[in-house]
Amino acid sequence: VNACVDVVLSGVKLLEALGLEPSDGKNHAVLNSRQDLREAFAHFMERGAAAERFFSDAEAFRDIARTASEHPAAQLYVGGNAALIGQKLATNPDLKILLCGPVGPKLHELLDDHVVVPPESMQERDEFHLILEYQAGEQWGRVRAPAANRFIFSHDLSNGALNMLEVFVSSLDEFQPDLVVLSGLHMMEGQSKEMRQKRLMEAVASISDIPTDIPIHLELASMTDQDFMSDIMHQQVFPLVNSIGLNEQELLFLTQAASGPHASLASWSGIPDVGVVSDILFWILKEHGRTAERASDLTRIHFHTLAYHILVTVDGHWGNQAAAVAAGARAAGTQACATDTIDASKVFLKAPLEFVTSHTEAPSKISLNPDEPVVQWHREGISFHFTPVLVCKDPVRTVGLGDAISAEGLFYSEVYPQ
Repeated sequence: VNACVDVVLSGVKLLEALGLEPSDGKNHAVLNSRQDLREAFAHFMERGAAAERFFSDAEAFRDIARTASEHPAAQLYVGGNAALIGQKLATNPDLKILLCGPVGPKLHELLDDHVVVPPESMQERDEFHLILEYQAGEQWGRVRAPAANRFIFSHDLSNGALNMLEVFVSSLDEFQPDLVVLSGLHMMEGQSKEMRQKRLMEAVASISDIPTDIPIHLELASMTDQDFMSDIMHQQVFPLVNSIGLNEQELLFLTQAASGPHASLASWSGIPDVGVVSDILFWILKEHGRTAERASDLTRIHFHTLAYHILVTVDGHWGNQAAAVAAGARAAGTQACATDTIDASKVFLKAPLEFVTSHTEAPSKISLNPDEPVVQWHREGISFHFTPVLVCKDPVRTVGLGDAISAEGLFYSEVYPQ
């Protein structure tokens, strides 16, 4: 239920267009003015670090967003995980997609024709997210960027409050979907703890109204509040969904928040260890997934990281896993390189060619065979399907890559009626 317009342009060009002189950097948790924007951008550009901030002044933000979106160098894209997943699924001509997010006139124009937006989801103004890019070595006054990265900010209230969730659930009766995809819970982090708690309970009540014969996929995204992550796991969200999509940052954050296996690992160094990843994935399904004793609906996790993907399923609930995980990996290579098919000259292999499948129990050792790129193994009624990714050498656009991977994997997945 999160949707917006991503306005991508050079940060230095926007600040110049706003008449802002270079300044010394200073970190601001919330941006209250153009002055704060100028200082925060300088602070992160100087470090070559990515950051995302909320801009509190609605009127000032609107002026900045207008300047940004009308700038000749600006590129406008569909943004928000839900809208991006919908957009990816809509590239298949046989599918009809219902999207309920806050959809303004510009976003409506950018959406694929196969994407249906209910009238209650339309609003007069778009939610703009401004993505200010800078290149390695780029100068702004005394500041020089050591690496290329981006600084994102927005004044996005409706996505943060999950305003369209009830509209979404009430639209399902008429639409009669074969699959429901939920995303945007991470946007609630900006709310006060009380407001967030209340909204999460309302979200759980709404999701519970979705007929049980419709599979539900939840796409997770970057979060910083461990208590909130723990609430999402334990307060009935995980047991209500059939499938989850996440990357290595979200996986590690999840095990840290719930004191799962390898929770003492502070961060990944290099490519995430396959054995560590599969231990955590196994634990999520064992602790929060469907078992003989537990009435949870969770039976599938699609994990993606740059070098490889793993699709983990509880036996007896899903089919076509090898095709699904391979399709997700193929989408990663083609979308990042902006090619229709994998171009071997533009990609390379980063995945480990040998790995162990676990660090907490007697592992099996696996060597990759190029003729059979999808490897599978089993553990206590749970199947793992692993595939390396052909990584794009010079990526054209990485925004929304995880969403495209999850969408493609879902499209090829077969769910067994229970």
